[in-house]
Amino acid sequence: MLIDGFGRKHDYLRVSVTERCNFRCQYCMPEKPFSWVPKENLLSYEDLFKFIKASIDEGIKKVRITGGEPLLREGLAVFLKMIFDYKNDIDLALTTNGFLLPKVAQKLKDSGLKRINISLDTLNSATAAKIAQKDVLETVLKGIQAAADAGLKIKINCVPIKGINDNDVLDVLEFCKSKGYVVRFIEFMENNHAKDGAKGLNSGEIIEIISKKYSNLKIVPRDTSSPAQYYELEDGFQFGIIEPHKDDFCAQCNRIRLTAEGFLIPCLYFEDAMSIKDAVQNNRIEEAVEILKKVLQNKPEKNKWSIKDDNKISTRAFYQTGG
Repeated sequence: MLIDGFGRKHDYLRVSVTERCNFRCQYCMPEKPFSWVPKENLLSYEDLFKFIKASIDEGIKKVRITGGEPLLREGLAVFLKMIFDYKNDIDLALTTNGFLLPKVAQKLKDSGLKRINISLDTLNSATAAKIAQKDVLETVLKGIQAAADAGLKIKINCVPIKGINDNDVLDVLEFCKSKGYVVRFIEFMENNHAKDGAKGLNSGEIIEIISKKYSNLKIVPRDTSSPAQYYELEDGFQFGIIEPHKDDFCAQCNRIRLTAEGFLIPCLYFEDAMSIKDAVQNNRIEEAVEILKKVLQNKPEKNKWSIKDDNKISTRAFYQTGG
C-alpha cells in the first residue's frame, strides 16, 4: 500500500508517454516557439512498464495514459496490452484530445483500454479552431463517435475560458446529455505556459450558467476517489465540476504522476520531482519503488490555487504531465 505523509492512500498512477501535442490549446501550451524533448530522452515502453508493474504490485489499481497527446507516440496499443496482460482487471484509461481517435479507437479497446477521457471545449468550429490553433472539431467529434462505437466508456472534459468558450457550457452539457456521456467542467488552473490573460470560469459561474436552464440542481454526495463534485439535473443526468481552487480539493488526493522522461511528480501544482530513469533502465526496480515512496512522503498537503492572492500561478507544464 502506498501512503503519503498525510495518510492519503495512493492507488492511481498517471503516466505521460510524450509531451508532444498536435494542438496548441490556450490554457495549456505556450504560443512562443519552443523545443520538444528529444525522443531518445524518453523512457522506452519496456522501462515504463517495469515501473508500472512494480507500482501495481505496491497497490496501484488505476493507470491512466496521458501526454501531451498520447496517441502521437507510436506503438501505444502494444504498450496498453503489456499492462492489460500483466493485470487484466486494472482500471486502464487514456486521456486524449480525440483528433487521432477515428483510426485507432477499436485497436485501443482490443488492447485492453477500458475508459477514455476526451477534451471537448466547444461545439462551435470557429471557437474550437481558436482554442486549438487549428481546425479540429469535426475530426474530434468523429473520434468521440469512434470511441463509442468501440465500446469504450467515455468522459468528456471541458475547460471554460472567459471570452472564449464560456458561452458554450450549456451546448457541451446538452451534447453529452443527448449522447449519455459523462461531462466534467474543469476550472482553469493558472499556469505560466497558458496564453497571457487567460481566465477561467469558477465552479459558481459554471453552476450559474447551467442553472439558467436547469434550476433545480441537486448536489451528489461526493465520491472521495473522484476529483469532481457531481450535480444532478431533475431528469437524473449528472455532470461534474473539477474545482482545484477549493480549499479541500486535495484532501483525498490519490494520484501520482510519471513523466515520459521518468520524473515522478507528487503534485500537479509544484515543480518538485524525482527521477526513476536510471533505476528502471538498469533494472534496479526496488530502488525505483523506494524513490516512489520517498516522493509520496514529501508530497505537499495541497496546491496553491486555493490561495486567495495573485501568487497562485503554477510553473508546471501540463503538456508534460497530462494534467
